[in-house]
Amino acid sequence: MAAVAVFSAVVNLLMLAGPLYMLQVYDRVLTSRSVPTLIALSAFVAGIYLFMGVLDAIRGRALVKVGHRISQRAGPAVFLRSLDQSGAGPNEAARPRPLNDLDQIRQFVSGAGLSALFDLPWIPVYLAIVYLIHPLLGIVATIGALVLLAIAAVTNHRARRMTALASAAGAERTAMVEAARRNRDVIAGLSMEDVLSKRFEALDDRFLGASARASQIVGGSTVAIKVFRLGLQSAVLGFGAYLAIQGVLTGGAMIAAAIIMARGLQPVEMVVQNWRGLLSARAAYRNLRAELSDTDKPEPMPLPDPVRDVALERVSVLAPNSRAPILIDASLKLNAGTVLGVIGATGTGKSTLARTMVGAVTPAAGRVLIDAAPLDQWPKAARSRHIGYLPQDVELFDGTIAENISRFSAEPDSRAIIAAAHAAGIHEKILSLPQGYGTVIGEHGIGLSAGQRQRVGLARALYRDPFVVVMDEPNANLDAEGEAALAEAIAGVRRRGGIAVVVAHRPGAVLSADLIAVMDAGRIARIGPREEVLGPAAKRAAAQRPRTAPPEARTGASPAMIRTAVAEGQS
Repeated sequence: MAAVAVFSAVVNLLMLAGPLYMLQVYDRVLTSRSVPTLIALSAFVAGIYLFMGVLDAIRGRALVKVGHRISQRAGPAVFLRSLDQSGAGPNEAARPRPLNDLDQIRQFVSGAGLSALFDLPWIPVYLAIVYLIHPLLGIVATIGALVLLAIAAVTNHRARRMTALASAAGAERTAMVEAARRNRDVIAGLSMEDVLSKRFEALDDRFLGASARASQIVGGSTVAIKVFRLGLQSAVLGFGAYLAIQGVLTGGAMIAAAIIMARGLQPVEMVVQNWRGLLSARAAYRNLRAELSDTDKPEPMPLPDPVRDVALERVSVLAPNSRAPILIDASLKLNAGTVLGVIGATGTGKSTLARTMVGAVTPAAGRVLIDAAPLDQWPKAARSRHIGYLPQDVELFDGTIAENISRFSAEPDSRAIIAAAHAAGIHEKILSLPQGYGTVIGEHGIGLSAGQRQRVGLARALYRDPFVVVMDEPNANLDAEGEAALAEAIAGVRRRGGIAVVVAHRPGAVLSADLIAVMDAGRIARIGPREEVLGPAAKRAAAQRPRTAPPEARTGASPAMIRTAVAEGQS
């Protein structure tokens, strides 16, 4: 920025070449009728203009590089912040995205708006030069400058609210389009196109209305400033002509004063023209400063690989943008080689418990510990290495199957990728694809079935044998073969001394668990050995369940059994 300020200073000084050239032509060349003098002055001023153009171009490129550097330096932190779901909630759509804020700042820094701001401090210099030509002209120019600044202040006051409304409406419209794109199959299946189109039209009308109103305010102010500046230039010429008639000012000085005044006040007009960008960039900067205020924490020091246990100490989680608890005072401890099954009715906090254990949700109270170290004391790289997570809704990223399984590691381990695929029972299916592990999947790649996506997600969770593997509804889309592979994967985690946490509605995935936790109304209503919690029916279900039976024919922890376990835990 210092270099940009220096370039701006030189450019503004060189801008005086034109008025001085005009002054010399009128007062010297025309009176002396000297063609050589005219040629020399013209060549000199042409060289100055060429040099000034080069400097102005360099200044523009420097501002583009500054914007690029800002984006490069802040981009990773902003991206990580945009992944933070702790603030997600009903009002999230109305809040601008951090990456959009960063783009807004970069665009303003790289554009003409910031250049005009660098030129603003030179207004007093130009006014002082006009004052030196004659005090009366300086007073007229100063009054005009104050009027222009007043118009700019009124523009700021009137446009700020409309710009904020347009930004919020635009963010809400974008969020609606993104949600519709993610759920396009549901929209097509339920024929919701017309309804959602009308909703989009309503959001679009709000955005366009606020945006048009802000543009009208800025556009009206720009026209007013332009007309006033032209009138002011004529006023300076008129007063200058009067002074020339009185013999106290030359014709060249009169014209030079008008040109200098016009050039000095031009940045005000440029700033007002870019006022919406300035307001948006300022709001974006405030948003980012608030978002990134707590991201400067030092990276925790590396810890030894976990080998002992995972514990929750009185963990509570609140609903986003609300004080309503969705997980209340949850405590448990799991030793190495343990499999925990989490059951309960819908909406009892099972998924929240799973997300909290892997650090996807920050508790409002309590701690998650791995080998007695709180989760936030583990470096991110270590958490990625020692925690595996299979969410309820499995999403894969654009890329190859190998990249998805390796979590897009910069140094993927091919043996670990294949081992994870074997553990998830998806290796043979991957080999049958056109490019094997190099097959591109995701939104723009080959489509996988829900069960295949879930098994690739399971392989991703098992990559490099993490100490803790948390699986949320891992058997929701699996067939008999998939459930057998899942059971073997869970057994493999137990055999190698890891910890597996399985959240399930259907009983197939929890019948092999060592411990069962029953969730009820956001609390762990009961936790204990599987036989004690589920009762003798669990043993009979495990013994009677055919290994190749279809999922709908399997028995196990029925809703009645869960209700009984909850009642016993509360008694």
